[in-house]
Amino acid sequence: MEKKIKEKKTDPRGGARKGAGRPKGSTEYVTIGGLLDTLKKQSNGKNYEDLLVEDFLKARTNNDSQLTVKYHNLILNKVMNSLAKIEVTDSSDAVEMKQQAFAEALAKMTEIKQDK
Repeated sequence: MEKKIKEKKTDPRGGARKGAGRPKGSTEYVTIGGLLDTLKKQSNGKNYEDLLVEDFLKARTNNDSQLTVKYHNLILNKVMNSLAKIEVTDSSDAVEMKQQAFAEALAKMTEIKQDK
């Protein structure tokens, strides 16, 4: 009887392939910092925010309402994320209720320790 040797099946629909992908040790990839640096070099030293404002103003000057709305949304989303804050204030009744609940919970915890 001959033993049958199973051959490795290669899946034609995907999976790892020899030599595929970025080479080991490769450092050629895109970073946000690199993009912003290149943009600054290509735009005579202007930073991204200045370019964004200039383009927004051009869209307004050209009465391009669709582009202006897109810039409004872009800028407002950025600004609102940095300005958003929540302020919570408790009334004196709420503070008293919290203090009472904390005192009761503390009392229950100390009773459990004393019973043991």
